[in-house]
Amino acid sequence: MTSTTSSLSPEVKQLLSNMTLEEKIGQMNLYNGFWEVTGPVPASSLSRKKYSDIQKGNVGGMLNVWGVEEVRKIQQIAVEESRLGIPLLFGHDVVHGFKTLSPIPLAEAASWDLAVIEKAAQVAAREATASGINWTFAPMVDISRDARWGRVMEGAGEDPYLGSLIAQARVKGFQGNDLSAPHTLAATAKHFAAYGFVEGGKEYNTADLSPYNLYNVALPPFKAAAEAGVKSMMVGFNLLNGQPLTANRFLQRTLLKETWGFEGFIVSDWATIQEMETHGFSASLKDASISAANAGTDMDMEAFAFVNYLQEAVEAGKVPMSVIDDAAGRILQVKWELGLFDDPYRYCNAERERMEVYHPDHQEAVLDMAKRSMVLLKNQGNVLPLSPAQKNIALIGPLAADKNSPLGSWRIASDDGTAVSVLEGLQAMTNQVTYEPGPALFTGTPSFTQPIVINE
Repeated sequence: MTSTTSSLSPEVKQLLSNMTLEEKIGQMNLYNGFWEVTGPVPASSLSRKKYSDIQKGNVGGMLNVWGVEEVRKIQQIAVEESRLGIPLLFGHDVVHGFKTLSPIPLAEAASWDLAVIEKAAQVAAREATASGINWTFAPMVDISRDARWGRVMEGAGEDPYLGSLIAQARVKGFQGNDLSAPHTLAATAKHFAAYGFVEGGKEYNTADLSPYNLYNVALPPFKAAAEAGVKSMMVGFNLLNGQPLTANRFLQRTLLKETWGFEGFIVSDWATIQEMETHGFSASLKDASISAANAGTDMDMEAFAFVNYLQEAVEAGKVPMSVIDDAAGRILQVKWELGLFDDPYRYCNAERERMEVYHPDHQEAVLDMAKRSMVLLKNQGNVLPLSPAQKNIALIGPLAADKNSPLGSWRIASDDGTAVSVLEGLQAMTNQVTYEPGPALFTGTPSFTQPIVINE
C-alpha cells in the first residue's frame, strides 16, 4: 500500500504521531447533523452518542450543518472540549449554488462555456464558505447515457471529454488557487466510479461495464478531477461487475491512490459501507468496515462502521495500522490545507455571511450562466423570443405558476418559493397572458383500498 506520509506537512506528521488509535479512527468518522444548537443538548441515545464522540475527538467531520452560528457552536465542541482540539470538516451538497442558485449542472454543461461554469462554482463556494461550509460533495462527474437515472441533472451529460473539462472547471471554481483562502472549499468528485451506468437507471443498483467503457467513458472525468487537485473522492452505492464500489480495492487503492497519485481522501456515500450487507457482499457491518478500510475508503459517512469496529479490527490484525495512518493522514492534510489548524473558525464570520449570501454580483453571475445555458433546438416561424407586442398568449400547466420547480433539484440550502415563475415572467412583459393551470400534478401515494372493476 502506498502511504501519503511523504506528502504530509510536518505539522500533520507531528499531530499524527501524538494521536491514539481511537483518535485516528475518529478522523475517519463522518456524522450527519443532529442538533439545533440554539436548543438543549439532544436527549436521544443516538444524538447523545454523536455529541459525546465529538467531545472525545472521535469525529472527523459533519454534514448538513450550515450557518455561522450552527457551525461555530459545533466546531467549539471539537476544538475546545476534545483532547487534541482537531477541527471538523463541514460538508454539504453545494451542487449548483448555495442560496443563490445557478442552473442545474446538466443545463450549465449545455453552455459549453468552461469559464462561466467555473465562475458559477466560485459563486457557490463564496456563499457556502460564508455560511460555515468548507467542503462540498460536488462536482458529480458521472457519465450517464440512461435518462431514467434520476441524477442525470447533477452531471455534465453523456460525453466523457466534455465531462472531463467541466469536472476540472468545477474543481478549480470550488477550490481556487489557494485552498486556505476563506472563500474556497474542498471539492469532491463523485461517485467513483460508473454509478451513472446502473442498470435500468435504478439507484443503488448494479453496473456491468466492459473494460473499454470503464476506461474510456466512466473513468476519464475522475482522472481529470484528480489531475485538477480535487481534495476528495466519493465512492458510489452501486456494484460494479459484481463487487460493491466501497470494497473495490483495485479502483480505490491501486488505480486512484497509487497509479493516479491521488493525495486526497476517499469518503463513502451515505451509509454505503452498510449497503454492502444489503448487496450480500458482507455478512455484517463489522465485516463491511474491514473490507471498506482495506479497499481504500478513508471516511465513513453515517454508517457507524469505522467508529464502532475498526479499533477491534486493527487490534485483531485484520486491518493494518498503516491503513489507519494513511486514511487519518489524508483527512488531516486537507484540514491543514484549508487553514483550519491556524483558525478553526475561519468560516464563521457572521458579517461575511450577511454580506455574501444573495449578493447582487452573485445574482448577476448566475443570470449570465442561465442565459448561456439555454438551448433552442428549433424556432419554427420565429416564435421566440416573445415580444411585448405579442397578443393573446395562452399559458397552460400547473408548473407555469410554480416558484419552486425552476430552482432545480438538489438544492438543500436554498429558500423555497424564490424563483420567478414562468407566469410571473410573462406577466412582467405583457398583459396579454391567459393562464390555465390544467390538471393538477399528482404528488401523493395511490390508494388501492377501493375495489378495481374491470369491464370485459
